[in-house]
Amino acid sequence: MPYLPICQADLHERNWDYLDIIIVSGDAYVDHPSFAAAIIGRALEAAGFRVGIIAQPDWNSDSDFMALGKPHLFFGISAGNMDSMVNHYTAQRKLRHDDAYSPDAVFGKRPDRASIIYTNILKRLYKGTPVVLGGIEASLRRIAHYDYWQDKVRNSILSDAKADILIYGMGERPVIELAQRLASGIKVHEIQDLLSSVVFASNPPPHDATKLPQSELCKDKDNFLQMTQQFVASSNSETLYQKTAGRWLKHNPPAQELSTRELDAIYNLPFEYSPHPVYQGHPIPAFVQIKDSITSHRGCYGGCNFCAISCHQGRKIQSRSELSIVREAKRHKGTISDVGGPTANMFASRCKHGFPDSCKRRSCLFPSLCPNLEIHPEKQLSVLDSICRLPNIKHVFIASGIRHDMAVSDDKYIAALVKNYTGGRLKLAPEHVVPKVLRLMGKPDISSYETFCQKYYTTAKSLGLKRQIIPYLIMGHPGTTMEDAMELRNWLLKHKIRVEQVQEFTPTPMSISTCMFYTGRDFDSGEPIEIPSQGQIRKQKELILSLRIPLHKPSK
Repeated sequence: MPYLPICQADLHERNWDYLDIIIVSGDAYVDHPSFAAAIIGRALEAAGFRVGIIAQPDWNSDSDFMALGKPHLFFGISAGNMDSMVNHYTAQRKLRHDDAYSPDAVFGKRPDRASIIYTNILKRLYKGTPVVLGGIEASLRRIAHYDYWQDKVRNSILSDAKADILIYGMGERPVIELAQRLASGIKVHEIQDLLSSVVFASNPPPHDATKLPQSELCKDKDNFLQMTQQFVASSNSETLYQKTAGRWLKHNPPAQELSTRELDAIYNLPFEYSPHPVYQGHPIPAFVQIKDSITSHRGCYGGCNFCAISCHQGRKIQSRSELSIVREAKRHKGTISDVGGPTANMFASRCKHGFPDSCKRRSCLFPSLCPNLEIHPEKQLSVLDSICRLPNIKHVFIASGIRHDMAVSDDKYIAALVKNYTGGRLKLAPEHVVPKVLRLMGKPDISSYETFCQKYYTTAKSLGLKRQIIPYLIMGHPGTTMEDAMELRNWLLKHKIRVEQVQEFTPTPMSISTCMFYTGRDFDSGEPIEIPSQGQIRKQKELILSLRIPLHKPSK
C-alpha cells in the first residue's frame, strides 16, 4: 500500500477528492507501527476511512494546515510520540538542541504545547469541524496536572485546547468507534457518552457520581494529593468527573484491551516500515534507533511511581502471537536489535484473576511479586528461538530492558539471556540502592538486583563469555538526599561499578512521583518528604559520575 496522503498530489493519485480524517502530528511521518500517527492512520484506513497526515506543520502559517482541505469527519491531533515539553526541555528546564523525531534531528519543528497550538489553529480555520485530541501529550494531561515547566497546576488539556473530545491511551478501538458513529451522521456531542477511553465536556454529574476535586482548587497541595490518590484508585473502573474552568469534564473508564488476534491484525497492516520519501537523505534518529526492532506486546504492571506507562498503555499485558512476530521478523535481515515492549520479559504474562477491580495493588511486582501473577518466560524464549531459526536472521537481542526481579529465580531464562540475547551488554534498572528511596520509587530491594547479577556473571563465566550489566540510575527523585547519594556511591565502589550516565528525575504529568514532587508528601502516608533542588540534583549526579573505577562488573 502507498503511504497515507500528505498533499493534494497524493489525493489525485488515489482519485480522491476528500478525506474523512486528517491526522496532524508533531512528528515526521514514519510509516511504521512504532509511530502513533502511522498506527492510528493505518487502523482507520483498514476500517474503511480515507485518512491523510499533516506532519510537523509550520504553526506560524496557515498553509500547512490547509494542505489537505477539510475532512468530512474530524481532525485528529497528536503532539507526537513524546510530550512536546519533554521533547523540548531537559530536567534542568534547559532547551534541547535536537529532536529525534525530526529529519536530521532538527530542533524546532513543533511548538511548545503542540496539542493546544494545533487545535487552536484548526478551530479558527475550520469552524464546526470536530477536533479530537490524542497521543501521549493529551493522554497524560487529561485531568488537572502539575506542569513542571511552568511550575503550576494546569487544567485538563482538553479545556485549555478547547477540542471537542480527548481519546486517551492506546487509541485504535475508541478512534475507530468514534469515526464509525460520526460517519453514520451522529454528532460528536451525542456519542461521547457511549465511548470508552475518552474525556469530554458533559452535563453536571449525578449526585452519587465520583467527583475529583475541582481543577482550580488542586493548586492547593492537599487537594492535589487527594485528587491523584483518587484518580489512581478509581480511573480504571469508574466514571470520573472534574469541574474545570466552570464546566464539568467526564472521564470514562479505559477501553477493553485488544485481544491477541486484534493486536496481530494491527501489526499486520500494510505499513511501509520507513519514513515518507519526502525525507529521503534526511535521517530521522528515532526511526534509525527502532528500525531493526519488533514490538511484541503492550502494557506494564510494574507500577514504578516515576513512570506513567500504565496510565497510557494500561497495566494488562497485550501480547502478539508468535506467528505474527515471526512474520514481521521475516522482513528483517541480519540483526534484530530488540524484541520487546515496555518491559521485555512481561510478554505473555497475566493476572490469573484478570486484574479485578477489587485488587488494590498498584504494582504486581512491588513490594514483592504477586502470587496471582502468571509469568511465562518460556513463551518469550520460544518466540526468540523461532526468530533465530529464520535464514535471514543472524542475531536477536533484547534491548528494551527486563525486570530482574521477575527473572532472578529462573536460571534457564538467565542462561538464555547470557548465551543468546543480550550481546555484550544487558540493561537493568535498579534505579537506586537505598531502601527508603526504592520504596518511594516503587522499586524492589537492591538484593534482587545483586542476586541476578551474581547469577548472570556466574553463567557467563561458565560459558566463557564476556558480558556486562549496565545499571540505570535516577538521581533527584522526591525524598532523596545527599546522604542517599553518598550511600549509592559507596555501593557502587563496593561492587566496582562505574556508571557511564545517570538520569535526572523529571516530573512528567500524571505520575505518582510527580505528585510527590509537587506536594512534598509521601504519596501513601502523606508524610512530608524532602524535595531536592536542581542544584542538589546536580551535586547528587556529580557525586556518582565522578567515580573512577576501571571495572563495570560487580565484585563477587
